[in-house]
Amino acid sequence: MGIIVRLDVMMARRKMRGRDLAAQVGITEANLSLLKSGKVKGVRFSTLARICEILDCQPGDLLEWVPDENASR
Repeated sequence: MGIIVRLDVMMARRKMRGRDLAAQVGITEANLSLLKSGKVKGVRFSTLARICEILDCQPGDLLEWVPDENASR
């Protein structure tokens, strides 16, 4: 499965709209949407840090690793 992005959950808990978060972080709403959907290959630590600062959370509140059931070890 890989990495699950829980940004939408934290935004809901903080009652933060995507438009407002994107503006405060300094990214486009389109990029925020891609991040929320997990369709990005990476995220800058500075962007992640800013999101955590604004949402008052830890990176682990936003990202979760789920093992792939089909992966061989």
